[in-house]
Amino acid sequence: MSGLVRFVQTLSRWLFWPGMALITWGELTPHPPQMGGPFGWDKVDHFTAYFGLASMATMVLGMRARLTWAILGIILYGGTLEILQGFTGRDPEWMDFVANSIGAFCGLGAAAVLLRLPLVGAKPAD
Repeated sequence: MSGLVRFVQTLSRWLFWPGMALITWGELTPHPPQMGGPFGWDKVDHFTAYFGLASMATMVLGMRARLTWAILGIILYGGTLEILQGFTGRDPEWMDFVANSIGAFCGLGAAAVLLRLPLVGAKPAD
């Protein structure tokens, strides 16, 4: 396993739960800060958040059967937060859920590619 993959796995272990907490706060706070990102569209924020969660889960769990349940859990968590937004004075939106889900699947795919990369800096066998 390459040093890059190990580094990203370690980082993912440390950042997954703080990421979940930050996303939960951002989706449930009645008046979230307006980030005004480069695209100015909140769907990009949703995509990015769930891309991050799913890619971190994939890096930690690897390509195992339990990863399916983790990704499904992340998607269902995003849906649950969207429903709960209705109780915080915000409007739940289907398109936010769609952006969350697409982000989760893309994060899974990106991390899967990283896990499958040839070993960087590995010495060839003699």
